[in-house]
Parts: sequence; structure tokens; C-alpha cells
Amino acid sequence: MTSPPVVCVHGFGTSYNSTWVTNGWTALLEDAGREVIGIDMLGHGTAEKPTDPNAYESLEDDVLSYFPDSPVDAIGFSMGAAVLLHLASITPERFNRLVVSGIGKNLFERDQNFRDSIANAVETGSADNPELRYFAQLPEAPDANREALAAFMRRKNAPVFSTQTLSNLTTPTLVVVGENDFVYPPDQLVDALSDVKLVTLPGVDHFATPKNFGFIDAALDFLDAQPF
Repeated sequence: MTSPPVVCVHGFGTSYNSTWVTNGWTALLEDAGREVIGIDMLGHGTAEKPTDPNAYESLEDDVLSYFPDSPVDAIGFSMGAAVLLHLASITPERFNRLVVSGIGKNLFERDQNFRDSIANAVETGSADNPELRYFAQLPEAPDANREALAAFMRRKNAPVFSTQTLSNLTTPTLVVVGENDFVYPPDQLVDALSDVKLVTLPGVDHFATPKNFGFIDAALDFLDAQPF
């Protein structure tokens, strides 16, 4: 039986290339015989970069448009993980297995005011809050556009997560979170999912998670994609 393709979705302010290619994910998955579908979310990487927040209203549908008709395995980090989690909750038939990382308590605590604070940090490139400083430095990548990323964050219809909204998500899901990540702990997320495995990365923060071997090994094992 042929293994399903693996969809990879990056986090806010980065890209498919910087998250999955340069950190070795793509090569490892391909060595294991898996087709990789890399997606740059609107406003990121090689995708178009509109500066109007209204242009991002159909972001999740745009990501889903890259999926094949048959179910996929999927890996997402941070914002990409949130997008995949939302899609798996409303279209579970499109997913075989799901790996999400860099998300946890933030899914249930953030509101539009916090998103606006991120947008302001992105635009100015500075912030006093340590968490906001992380976002402020993201647009320093060569292919980033501060105005587009601020517009991305200011969209008004971002999914709202709760135990109820995640109740339809029956896809086997792996949650990987660094213990020093600002999204830690992931307890509420884990408790909301019906078929879930949790892996905690000791001493790992948000920034270091995509290149952490513990994350890579856990994801490949979960997807049964370890190269031989």
C-alpha cells in the first residue's frame, strides 16, 4: 500500500524552505519514500504578499487547495500547525495523520488585541515583551515583507479554538512542544483531542523546535517515515 503524501506548513513569518528544507525534513521524508507537498502560506516565502488584511480571509481554504483529493499526512509548526488543526477539525476526511508543534495554550488564550500587538511588532521590528520580540525579528529574512505579515496577523476571521471546535477532530494527532516554548503547557489542547500523543522536548524553546532532532524523530516515527 502506497503511503500518503506529507503536507508541510511553516509558521508565521517563515517559509516552507526555511522551516522544512533547510532543517532537513524534506530530505528525510523523501529518503523514506514519501512525497512532500510544501506550502507557502499567503504572505510568506514564494507566495503572493498582499498588504490588505482582507486578502487573508480565505487563508485556510487557500492552504487546503494544495491538498490532493486523497487523505494526507500533515506536519505543521506554530501558525501552520494552527491552520492544519483547524482544517482537520472541519474536514477530517482529508487527513490520515497529523503532527502539530509550537502550539499549546496560545490557541485558547490569544485574542485580536494580541494579534494586533504582534502586527505592530512586525511593522516596527521592535517590542519590549520577550514573546513579541520573537515575532518582531521574523521579517528580517530576505524573502519576508513586514507590511504583508502585519496584514496577515490583522485578519479578522482567524479560527477560534475551543474544546467544542476541536470535538470533530478524530485524526490521530501528535503534539510536540518544547518545555521552554511560550506556548507551553499544551494540556488544554491535548485534553481536547480524542486520539492524541504528546511529546515534550526538554530545554527547547519555540525558535529551536523545527530543527530539534527530538521533534524530527518523533514526527517521523509517528508517520512511520523513518528512512532505513
